[in-house]
Amino acid sequence: MAIARSTPQKAGSALRYVALGLGAVLFLVPFYLLVRNGLMREADITAPDWSWLPPVPQWGNVRELFTDPAVPIARSLANSAVIAVTQTALVLLLSGMAGYGLARIPYRHADKVLWTVVATLLIPASVTFVPSFVLVSTLGWISTLRGLIIPGLFQAFATFLFRQYFLGFPKEIEEAARIDGLGWWGTFWRIVAPNSWGFVSAIATITFIGSWNAFLWPLVIGQDQSSWTVQIAVSTFLTQQTSNLHELFVAAAVAILPLVVMFVVLQRWIVEGVERTGINE
Repeated sequence: MAIARSTPQKAGSALRYVALGLGAVLFLVPFYLLVRNGLMREADITAPDWSWLPPVPQWGNVRELFTDPAVPIARSLANSAVIAVTQTALVLLLSGMAGYGLARIPYRHADKVLWTVVATLLIPASVTFVPSFVLVSTLGWISTLRGLIIPGLFQAFATFLFRQYFLGFPKEIEEAARIDGLGWWGTFWRIVAPNSWGFVSAIATITFIGSWNAFLWPLVIGQDQSSWTVQIAVSTFLTQQTSNLHELFVAAAVAILPLVVMFVVLQRWIVEGVERTGINE
């Protein structure tokens, strides 16, 4: 009987491993294509015969990418890093404080404020795009980092998630801090924030990826090459007039590398944050 019971379990485990293996392969295929095509010549990429590996790896494509005078890829990477890091830090700060205030600080209009914040999620981005552009243009922020960063600091969804998370934070810990003489500000920074690192990492990752991958707003605001983000720089390799495939694939691989590194470094805290969010809900 023991063998009869264990056989279905082993079959189920094997099927799960097979499914996970197939999923991993499908997930890695785009990365494989980026590296393969990025190390090939233009003629090899468009050749009718398929080859799994570059006939002769063209490592000079990487040097060519960073020395291309038409596309300032290094400057674009730096701009994207500054924008994504600054925007992520400020979103965490503003949304975290707003979420904690809505969850903990007594205020008779707190529910109205919350529903007003949530209601902004129902407004399509296309509706606010033109007014935002007019405002940024009036302030003289076209082709500046201010114009690229500040309009994206209000994140209603992040505020809502922080509020929901803080509602499930143990009140006993906060009450002990209040007894010790800490106010709302001290309780948030010295007790709540240090014990919310997992959840904060999850929100930070989502915000960073969204900021790094943003395309339409940087395309409109970054009208000068000095304010291009990496996504805008990558898009210039494939236009109606020109096609530079090998640099396009190398640039795409370089553009996603920071996201991969960030996910690998923060993976443990991201999983912890997602798990704790599910428990709180």
